[in-house]
Amino acid sequence: MASLGRVLLGSAEARNAPLPTVRQIDFADLREALAKGIDDFGAYRSDVIFLVLVYPVIGLLLAWLTVGNNALPMVFPLASGFALIGPLAGLGLYEMSRRRERGDAVNWTDAFGVVQSPAFGAAVLLGLALLGIFALWLAAAYAIFYFTLGPEQPASIAAFASDVFTTSAGWWMIAAGMGVGFLFALLVLTISVVSFPMLLDRDVGLYRAVVTSVRTVAKNPVAMMTWGLIVACSLAIGALPAFIGLIIVMPILGHATWHLYRKVVV
Repeated sequence: MASLGRVLLGSAEARNAPLPTVRQIDFADLREALAKGIDDFGAYRSDVIFLVLVYPVIGLLLAWLTVGNNALPMVFPLASGFALIGPLAGLGLYEMSRRRERGDAVNWTDAFGVVQSPAFGAAVLLGLALLGIFALWLAAAYAIFYFTLGPEQPASIAAFASDVFTTSAGWWMIAAGMGVGFLFALLVLTISVVSFPMLLDRDVGLYRAVVTSVRTVAKNPVAMMTWGLIVACSLAIGALPAFIGLIIVMPILGHATWHLYRKVVV
């Protein structure tokens, strides 16, 4: 019970302290966070490229499994779902940026230093929540396909593309998918935009980290929506050439997220 309390509420000192101050930021802060993310990537590109090679491999494997098992309509939901689990996937990258900021020597093995953090249990719990949201998104995406173009699976990629873009049911599927996907993305952005970096930086517990993330979005709705759009578009571009672009996109976004957290949470 004591361990669970630490995961949810943080250290005794954190429980008695006021919630962190959330700053109001603008587009210039977003640009600076991205620039610092690119700088971190440039400083450790060989380390982080090795670290994130697993992402395109997983993406290609999932795409192969869906196509091979007559689940072609799930390829796009799987690809777009990277935006939902991105905050979890970037955990090691936040740790590398944190160590570089302190002036420590950094290599790819330091990404695994997150397991030594007092807040690692809280990060794991939040990560499981994101995986649950990802699973719900896949279920919702399949339901949208089922009630529009389904229930029969498409005979081929060409036939599916034709049905999607040349029929009213296909356009309904696109509209519903984008609308529902936006709601899932908004939920993940709201609860996690600064939660994971904050858990690595401060032993505040899951509750305070998520509340601070919600306050960040509430205080900076335009900037945070813009950040979410940047992340979604970047991941979409990175996923298009057989997911290979994620080798560059993921580390830049991961490092930039750390610097965004440092700008917005005092």
